[in-house]
Amino acid sequence: MSATEGSLASLDGTIAPAAETLIPVTDEGLIRGDGIFEVIRLYDGRPFRLEAHLDRLERSGAGIRLPVDRATITSEVTELLAAAGSGPAHQAVRIMLTRGGRRIILTEAMHHIPPVTRLATVTYAPTRVLDNIKSLSYAANMLMGRLAREQGADEALAVTPHGRVLEAPTSSIFWVTDGAVHTPPLSEHILASITRAFVIEVIAATGIAGGQVTEAPVGLAELLGADETFLTSTLREVQPVSAIDTTTFPAPGPVTAEVAAAVRAEIDRWRSAADPAA
Repeated sequence: MSATEGSLASLDGTIAPAAETLIPVTDEGLIRGDGIFEVIRLYDGRPFRLEAHLDRLERSGAGIRLPVDRATITSEVTELLAAAGSGPAHQAVRIMLTRGGRRIILTEAMHHIPPVTRLATVTYAPTRVLDNIKSLSYAANMLMGRLAREQGADEALAVTPHGRVLEAPTSSIFWVTDGAVHTPPLSEHILASITRAFVIEVIAATGIAGGQVTEAPVGLAELLGADETFLTSTLREVQPVSAIDTTTFPAPGPVTAEVAAAVRAEIDRWRSAADPAA
């Protein structure tokens, strides 16, 4: 099944099958990638950390000077998910706002995510003007993944021309050295990931690795000397990394396994405690 096969979409508040939902080819969201988006994981048909995602959508909108009508989007997400229910075609919800003034919300199936992943480094210099903006202009991110797969890996790891490790195209990276957990800081011009922040919160709350995550720049050589490493994202949750280029890691390592279990436990608590009518 493709990501949108069987999914529903809301275009400016009108709900229809996603495959039948159309926008004008003149919309600059299509012509120039001028717009913003969010992808939110659904559990039992309900969006996880919706408010945090909408907060970031508003920040992205402010960053590219695109108005965000949060109340309307919230209402349309609620209506779409009520119509969609749960099921394999409705495992995530994507929100897109275009320069042409379109509000596009659609449910999606999850693509296959392997239990572990292999990374290949790809040289990448972040565009400073788009710092912390989740823009529709994602061609560079997608190309990085293709370049990594051409090298036989599953995913890319963006590294600056000066050798500083940033992130994967759609996920954040963490590593473990001597039992301590680390991740690059947002000042490295990486995306302020919702799941990255959630993982840091879970580690603090559970006391894993002393309850701390050190946010510090890291060179590729230092990362390759780590004991274990993992990716985090809305769809992946916590995904162990088994290799970066030719360097291998235990997947999962003991700390990674503990973090993954704690993150899943917190999600399960949210699912069981949440009001089904909310």
